Amino acid sequence: MSEENITNQADIKISESEYNYSQEVIKKLSDYFDAKVVGQQQLKFSLIGAIIADGHILIESVPGLAKTTAAKAISDAVDGKFARIQCTPDLLPGDIIGTQIYNQANGKFETILGPVFANFVLLDEVNRSSAKTQSAMLEAMQEKQVTIGGKTYRMPEDIFIVIATQNPIEQEGTYPLSEAQTDRFLIKEVITYPLASEEVEILNRMESGAISRVEPPVLSIKDVDKVQDICEKVYVDEAIKWYISSIVVASRRAGQIQNLEVGRYVRIGASPRASIAFLKMAKAAALMQGRTYVTPDDVKAISHQVLRHRIGLNYSAVADNVSIEQVIDGIVNSVKAP
Repeated sequence: MSEENITNQADIKISESEYNYSQEVIKKLSDYFDAKVVGQQQLKFSLIGAIIADGHILIESVPGLAKTTAAKAISDAVDGKFARIQCTPDLLPGDIIGTQIYNQANGKFETILGPVFANFVLLDEVNRSSAKTQSAMLEAMQEKQVTIGGKTYRMPEDIFIVIATQNPIEQEGTYPLSEAQTDRFLIKEVITYPLASEEVEILNRMESGAISRVEPPVLSIKDVDKVQDICEKVYVDEAIKWYISSIVVASRRAGQIQNLEVGRYVRIGASPRASIAFLKMAKAAALMQGRTYVTPDDVKAISHQVLRHRIGLNYSAVADNVSIEQVIDGIVNSVKAP
């Protein structure tokens, strides 16, 4: 199918006013992020993409690289309810989702909802919380509801996004996230140290007070909700869906693909949630690039974020110093793009 035909089909789904509206919202989110965070453009892309794709994001880096600042900045841009949960080994499930407290005055148990009932929830250093506490978030992230005392409580109807951060180098007092937990995150972003020029800019902003300055929100929850609806209308051709499916299936049989050297390092492939994540994030990536249709390049551009926490590597990969990104690139390159 030609790009002209794809464009025509895409235009049927998204009107000009919807397109212009989405671009304005994306620009406001981008500008707000740039005012608070120096550099980290890939992180900005992932955060905005996850928000308009209506998915949770896991951010990983060594300490001091503005993970929390970036997450707070992108949520501060929207006038919604924000909650930050600092994860520690003694954090209990009830501290997150809520619990029942006995009221001596009326002799009844009362339900106190936890901080998870917010539009944006920042789980800071999520791998410092115990496995039991981590599991308390599974129902909330997947089903957008929690159960307290046998009663179900729904999360905010409009927007509910979890932004979790973790430090990969600390070992003491940490509990690695299980595959079931990480699979609930739409994407995983890994950030690195800033450039020397960016670090100088950080110092300049610290001196001027620009980083600590409180800026008012530039968007409402309804703005984000509307852009999420527009994002769902982004056109994805059947050939692109087959391309996505082929990449995910290739991750499961990487060891059997001829001429795929990195295939021998794969212990476990990606689940069907990877295909769903590819579809949602590819739509978001296309919209952020100013298009109303998805191309194969959109799929390739998000392959690291979608697959790095869904493909498991074996001990040979560690011994041979092979990164998950190298394995993902090999798998994606083994599949012919439409």
